[in-house]
Amino acid sequence: MSGAHKIFEHQRFINKINVFPVADADTGTNLASTMRSIIDIATPNNNLKLSAVSIADAALTGARGNSGIIFAQFLYGFSNEIKGNETITIDDFAASMQKAVKYAYEAIADPREGTMISVIKDWAEHLDKVKHKIDDFIKLLIDAFVKASESLTNTTNQMEVLKKANVVDAGAKGFVVFLEGMLEFFKTGQTVSMDTLANDEVIEEDIISHDELTYRYCTEALITGKNLDKEAIREIIKNEGDSMVVAGSPNKIRIHIHTDTPWNLFVQLGKIGSIASQKVDDMVMQNEVASNAKYKIGLVTDSTCDLPEEIIEKHQIQVVPVSVHFGETFYLDRVTMQPEQFYNLMDESAVYPSTSQPAYKEFYNKLNYLATHYDSIISTHISNKLSGTWQNGLNAGNKVSELTGKKIDVVNSNRASSGLGLLVIRMAKALEEGLSHDDIVALIPKWSSRSRTLVSSRTLKYILKSGRVGKAQGTIGKLLGLKPILEVNNDGYVQSFGKPFTVKQSQQIVMKEMAQFIEGKDVWGYSISHAKNGEGAQWYAGQLEAMTGKKAEFIQHASPALVANVGPGVVAVSVMLK
Repeated sequence: MSGAHKIFEHQRFINKINVFPVADADTGTNLASTMRSIIDIATPNNNLKLSAVSIADAALTGARGNSGIIFAQFLYGFSNEIKGNETITIDDFAASMQKAVKYAYEAIADPREGTMISVIKDWAEHLDKVKHKIDDFIKLLIDAFVKASESLTNTTNQMEVLKKANVVDAGAKGFVVFLEGMLEFFKTGQTVSMDTLANDEVIEEDIISHDELTYRYCTEALITGKNLDKEAIREIIKNEGDSMVVAGSPNKIRIHIHTDTPWNLFVQLGKIGSIASQKVDDMVMQNEVASNAKYKIGLVTDSTCDLPEEIIEKHQIQVVPVSVHFGETFYLDRVTMQPEQFYNLMDESAVYPSTSQPAYKEFYNKLNYLATHYDSIISTHISNKLSGTWQNGLNAGNKVSELTGKKIDVVNSNRASSGLGLLVIRMAKALEEGLSHDDIVALIPKWSSRSRTLVSSRTLKYILKSGRVGKAQGTIGKLLGLKPILEVNNDGYVQSFGKPFTVKQSQQIVMKEMAQFIEGKDVWGYSISHAKNGEGAQWYAGQLEAMTGKKAEFIQHASPALVANVGPGVVAVSVMLK
């Protein structure tokens, strides 16, 4: 606990000197997050091995970044090698630490000397070297701490990037700080109170630079299962990026990698074990927000909006992903699973998928981070009649606003899919035109009410699986071959609209309704989402272009949140009036 508290005290400085493997200012944060997990989860025991196993497991569960995962693997090595006694000799301690270093090296795809791993190795080797000369534990740790400090200083000369920046390695600094905190306890006997530890916070910092980034997404996952094979996991991910670390036990493995395609990675990992947790940071977007924000007002939505990546990047829209579940394994919509992959898994999986709203914590972390870069934030989400997403966002927004003093409005859109995306684009363009925060918030209900979204489907099969219709009604519908049309009405509810028997009839009904909706009015824009039905989407786009004289704001694959309930072949057509 003393070592952990010291990490919390120094995390800003450790972040500041973080230049390797990328200058992403998060090594201190990652180590603090790892320590937070140990403090919150680990359970002490009179049996030393059980205590060490508990600490290692907690570290692995909460480990973040290269440094956190390497440290967790080192602790796992110690827990694996230590004997199950209530006491430990200096000789056993030194030997166990020496063996634990090998575990840490094995976790790293490309170990580099002059980093955290070097200092851990030098420290452990020194313990082994002097164990027969020193018979007092405190004197041993003090002597080894001097060696670790010397090794830390030497990291500057071991790597060109550190020498150029005139800093020591950030992860190595974190390890030495941890040792320093432990020594303070051994010297003084003063424990860190639980109240003090409870107030230690993990500080999220900004990305400093992405000029030298080779990959865009900092990706992490915790995989659970039985007899997990680390070598098999390494083989899967070794060609997906760089900065790879694979650590853990046969029952729990933590991975870290920088990649451009996290969705490819996670579909493969999901076949090996259950993905218990995952985190993907868009380092490029984070840097853009930190150093080149286009507006003083931040825009946030969720992944059910179906917005294409180019629109998200153009307007710096922040998207909180919904979760997609296949049994015990889950994915993040459009982050660790793309819609096309979801469609394929729907047909392959023995378990029917479900979706769930982003957790309160996800919203809190996103809004808290954005509050450091924007004067205010507007967050707009899928209808609260269809999901708890808006409520979680509202609760988090109120808390972040209270803590930061920033104005944060979390607005229920009463829309979904392409309708939500269309609304968010209008908000972004209003920002470009110079409208104020309050003006946009006041206009959102008006824009929403002047929209219409109709969803055409090819079968009742998936609606029946999702439980959206009764079994008797669904069975009759299947026999009749209905191609149901659904509408997201102005109150945010989904209602049945029309019961065509063919795809052509369905298309004709949708366009007839849209023609009546548009007649005599100015159209602001329209958008289309679809699932494995590009041909149908293009047909609707051609009809609407002829009717309005405008190109679609976007045509995009639909979110799993829609497809899980309606099925492949769906097309969601949304039109907004001026």
